[in-house]
Amino acid sequence: MQNILCQIFYCSKIIFFFSKRIGYSFKKDEIENSILHRVHGLFNRATGKWKEDVQLWLSHVAFCKQWNAKHQLSKVFSTMLAIHSNKPALWIMAAKWEMETQLSSESARHLFLRALRFHPECPKLYQEYFRMELMHAEKQRKEKKEFEQAKMDLGEFNYSEEILNGEMARIIYRDAAQKIKGVEFHLAVLSIAKLFDFTQDLQKEILESLQTKYADDPLMWDYMARRELELGSLQSTEHTTKQMKVSEMTQREERCCAVFEEAVRAVPTEDMWKCYITFCLERYKRKTNSEELKQKRLQRTLSMFNKAHESSLMPEALYKQWLQLLLESNLFEKATEVAEAATKRFSLSVEMWQMRLQVLIQLKSDSVTQCFEEAVKHMKSKGTLPLWTLWMEWSEGTNSKEDTDALYQRSLRATTPAESVTMKEMYLDWTYRIGGYKKVKRVFTSLCENRPFSLDFFRKMIQIEKEQESCKMLHLREYYERALREFGSTDSDLWLDYIKEELNHPQGKPENCGTIHWRAMKMLQGDLVEDFISKYTLLQTGHL
Repeated sequence: MQNILCQIFYCSKIIFFFSKRIGYSFKKDEIENSILHRVHGLFNRATGKWKEDVQLWLSHVAFCKQWNAKHQLSKVFSTMLAIHSNKPALWIMAAKWEMETQLSSESARHLFLRALRFHPECPKLYQEYFRMELMHAEKQRKEKKEFEQAKMDLGEFNYSEEILNGEMARIIYRDAAQKIKGVEFHLAVLSIAKLFDFTQDLQKEILESLQTKYADDPLMWDYMARRELELGSLQSTEHTTKQMKVSEMTQREERCCAVFEEAVRAVPTEDMWKCYITFCLERYKRKTNSEELKQKRLQRTLSMFNKAHESSLMPEALYKQWLQLLLESNLFEKATEVAEAATKRFSLSVEMWQMRLQVLIQLKSDSVTQCFEEAVKHMKSKGTLPLWTLWMEWSEGTNSKEDTDALYQRSLRATTPAESVTMKEMYLDWTYRIGGYKKVKRVFTSLCENRPFSLDFFRKMIQIEKEQESCKMLHLREYYERALREFGSTDSDLWLDYIKEELNHPQGKPENCGTIHWRAMKMLQGDLVEDFISKYTLLQTGHL
């Protein structure tokens, strides 16, 4: 395959060279046609041998388009679709080419109908078929208008009123609506219909069907509510003042909210409230020079948050946005109240407790420690790492060294073995910053008594040792040996770093490198051996 592709590339370059670079014109068409014929032959050989390679077919399609080889492209599409009939995107590509390039709506329609026999429930096929029929209707409407303006006799032209009014698209929609369920498809078709100015009746039918079939779907209500924003005032905008614009926007948003209010009564679910609140948040975040409008949006959003919370239908994810809005608005007391309510409702959610704690920390509340205790009590031990991480970060900046040290040791006992790894790294880092080298060495030794560890835990200690003025190779060897006992079989770089230390440290022993190399070859697993050998060779030659 690589050989054939190389030939195709080479032939394409020759065509470009002759036609563009040197301006060669003698028997230019004969030369080009000969080379093009050879490239098509190569593509045919390749696609014949590797039929399943869709990208190869698409390369041939692109080549045909580049050189305007319409007859050849028609054959490529025909053969490709016979082999890859299970791929709707290819049918759509072929139909679009017939419609937009060949200007043949009949061929495009034929391809879509064939495609739907293979994929009778494919939304995308129906959408594109629907779009194609509307484009065809629009094209015929423009032709008829031009002929009428030219006062030509339309007798010899067969312009069907049904096609001109989009009846073919209506039939496609009705057929699709029976097979494809879901609001998303109806909305996609409606958005296509709205692109054409002669589809008002069709749009009305889709809307009515949407409201009838999906009266309990939040997406339908969300669309109907947001639609009110588009239904603007019919008044002239020539002499519209700033206050008039604000007033009009306020009315539009109020109409939206009226639909949403009806929606949360008809469909009282979390998803419905989420749609309503999301709309309110979007409007609040929109820039406006009107302070009055901004305040109205804020009050409306806060009110909706509160109503959703009181109805116990507020999704967990929205509590965080509510709290952010309260804090931005300097409503600290309400924020504290909401955070507490959130943890009562979602008492097993780490994110809810984390959110409440962050609020208390931001407000410098006296009940931070109490809240941490309550959080870890509810959450037990599993999944509490974010809470302990937050607690330690807060304690480092607030509590005494003794209290923070005791809390670190408690965290090691309270978290799961896997989570305690992170706490060990944090404990080591904090100890060094607060207590210096001697203190951190004692803590490191004590932490080494209980597995598991992370590689970063050991690397951190190695780095600390290397930062000392009297960096001792004896200590580095101890840390490397401890790390290798845990990770010597899974990390080739650790062995290489150990060898580098022996070579470069003033107290190192280069004669130990052979032994370390031998041990690495024994301990490393699988492909890591080859990786180690390659890097070790580079190290020996001074390239690493």
